[in-house]
Amino acid sequence: MTAAVTRTDPDALVEQWLDTDLDEWTRRVVRRHFDPVAGSPFWLGRARQLGFDPRDITRYDELGAFGPFPLDRLREDDPADLVPLSVPRPLAGRVWDTGGTTGTPCRVFYTPDMLLHRATWRRWSFVREGFEPGRTWLQATPTGPHLIGNGVREVSELHAGLVYAVDMDPRWVKRLIRTGRLAEVGDYTTHLVEQITDVLRQGRVQYINTTPALFQVLRQRHPELVAALDGVRLSGTQISADMYRTFRAALQGGICGLTYGNTFGNAACFDVDRDGELISYVPNYPHVTMAVVDKGDRSTPVAPGAVGQVRLTVLHENLFLPNILERDQALCHRTDRWPSDGVANVRPLQTTSSAPEGLY
Repeated sequence: MTAAVTRTDPDALVEQWLDTDLDEWTRRVVRRHFDPVAGSPFWLGRARQLGFDPRDITRYDELGAFGPFPLDRLREDDPADLVPLSVPRPLAGRVWDTGGTTGTPCRVFYTPDMLLHRATWRRWSFVREGFEPGRTWLQATPTGPHLIGNGVREVSELHAGLVYAVDMDPRWVKRLIRTGRLAEVGDYTTHLVEQITDVLRQGRVQYINTTPALFQVLRQRHPELVAALDGVRLSGTQISADMYRTFRAALQGGICGLTYGNTFGNAACFDVDRDGELISYVPNYPHVTMAVVDKGDRSTPVAPGAVGQVRLTVLHENLFLPNILERDQALCHRTDRWPSDGVANVRPLQTTSSAPEGLY
């Protein structure tokens, strides 16, 4: 897919991706993973249990035949087994983890092309939202095994930025909350804010990338530091209209950029309408797609404007994860300015009682 375009031309890559026919891309990805010789060991092993030949799939909307993807397999299986054997062994690179909110983290391997895809779309959203290249950033997000921490490299390599970073372990805060140790949650929050303010007080940072909840604490405790910023990029699972309006006011004219997603796939903010009452996102096409499905029948998409559960599909050449049911609900949002469905007004799924997210 990327061979015809230089890796240093992100605008050409985006144009090429947006011109991709989703049915054709689906056929390519599925057949690559189910190739009898060079396919993915994970999918070749599951092929016998499917009751149909995946190589007969010709359209994106036929991927529902796979049913919901069993996320437990990403907790137990070797991440390398999901990568087609056509990728030379031994694999070299990073294994990334989910946050582990509902138990043992899920783990996936990202090839260089997958990281390039994510970084290129992130740069696209920076440009669209008005973040200037060549500025100084502070990355105050989960680090270590969490993919969002790779934003330091994405900013510096594709948006010509100088980047500071702080340490953040979201799993520790979640554990504290689960065990009722709320005083220690406060101590850890203070620890994070101290790291952030130590950098911001030097006056060298124009933009910060962090989570909505942590930015809320920073705004409450140090409004003068927030007001001095040229912008913030908020990465997380949800942000309310009230939070958006509060942040915009605190930034005093600075940019408030948004993104929605997780380790499996991201969506960039596409529109903010009615002063934050409608916040819509579009996925990193064509390798990531999203649908909104009926909560009672996860195989049935809802009508545009209706609320349902978010369903994510990963269609990378080297990672195929169909029909991941997220812990979020959203409006189905369609626009003729994007080749696939988007989502809007993302919130925690109300039909479940998931573990707390804390500051993350």
